[in-house]
Amino acid sequence: MTTLQDRPNTLPWPPIIYIAAVALAIIAHWLAPLPWLPLQLAEFLFAVGWILVAGALFIDISAMRTLARAKTTIMPHHASDHLVTNGPFSFSRNPIYLGNTMLMIGVGLIGGILWFILLAPIAAFITQKLAIEREERHLEMRFGKKYRDYTKKVRRWI
Repeated sequence: MTTLQDRPNTLPWPPIIYIAAVALAIIAHWLAPLPWLPLQLAEFLFAVGWILVAGALFIDISAMRTLARAKTTIMPHHASDHLVTNGPFSFSRNPIYLGNTMLMIGVGLIGGILWFILLAPIAAFITQKLAIEREERHLEMRFGKKYRDYTKKVRRWI
């Protein structure tokens, strides 16, 4: 029988959740498009969206490279071999999920699709409940005091 010590989850919930949120945003926009902002504000938000997308990609790629250098898994349903606290993990315990949420919001701003912006925090909340909380228990069981000390210094999201 698999326990939290062995791995945090049996399914890779975060990618499933974010892919579902993107699909729902597209379908919702197609079925019930929401009004967008006046042109001048929309142009500003378009630029902000690109900044968010660039930041999200930087955070995601940096976090993935940091995990690879530490020789631990990126897969959210596999056991962590090492506690990673450097790189983007020094300002967020969940930089990849933060990046995914930023990416959804950025795409919504670029495309003028409010559904992406509305569903991003919902995807983040579901990710926290189905993945992050289990991952935190897994990390505490595997790394004990070292992980608890890390949680006192670095926030869950930002």
